[in-house]
Amino acid sequence: MRTERNGEWRRIGVIVPSSNTTVEADFLRALPPGATLHPARMHLSHTSAEAERRMLTHHVPQAVEDVASLYPWVVAFCCTSAGAVLGAEGEARLLEEMAAKCRAHVVSTNNAVQNAIEAHAPQRVAVLTPYIDELNAAIRAGLEGRGLNVVHIAGLGITDNFGICSVTPAEIVAFAERELPKVDFDLLFVSCTNFRAVEARPALMERFGVPVVTSNQATVDATLATLTMPPAAASPQPSAVS
Repeated sequence: MRTERNGEWRRIGVIVPSSNTTVEADFLRALPPGATLHPARMHLSHTSAEAERRMLTHHVPQAVEDVASLYPWVVAFCCTSAGAVLGAEGEARLLEEMAAKCRAHVVSTNNAVQNAIEAHAPQRVAVLTPYIDELNAAIRAGLEGRGLNVVHIAGLGITDNFGICSVTPAEIVAFAERELPKVDFDLLFVSCTNFRAVEARPALMERFGVPVVTSNQATVDATLATLTMPPAAASPQPSAVS
């Protein structure tokens, strides 16, 4: 059985869409000493509800199996829109299955976002995404189902998931400046783990003077918070090689 030893790496498993190039970059900038990052990918090239359902059905099980094999300390499920497509109950079941399979703490982007938003107790939440209207509707429903008041949501209409990462932080700020001047809001949520919103966040906070929560910032913070917690379960300790 696994015994925690001084100096053992805290292994962070992340499960991301295959075309996502932003999650690892945002995590790597924030990793503390002693933590290591280990991605598993689930195939996705097109951002639509149908494509994300296929990803969840056909590719998530293998990604979970893969990340379980490295005995992670924590697993982060990094896909805002897929969680929204599943709905709160469906995502909760998925997270329970992941925790049982990986025998580890599990963090989801949607739960992390909810906790980060609720910490500010906002009355009026504005949301920006790179998505099409179909996914925006799922994002809105998910947030409102968690008790949040969404006063405005707008997306860039991008369906190529790889293309989302090509939107620069400056373009995200410009998008916000087009969409939000006439909106009365006291918190901004910028959705999508492949959007470079972490880099845009300081400029957005300065421009609008409200708290800004992003998918990756919330996920990274929630994931790193587990590293000081006891392990979720015992797991085999790799034997020494002579």
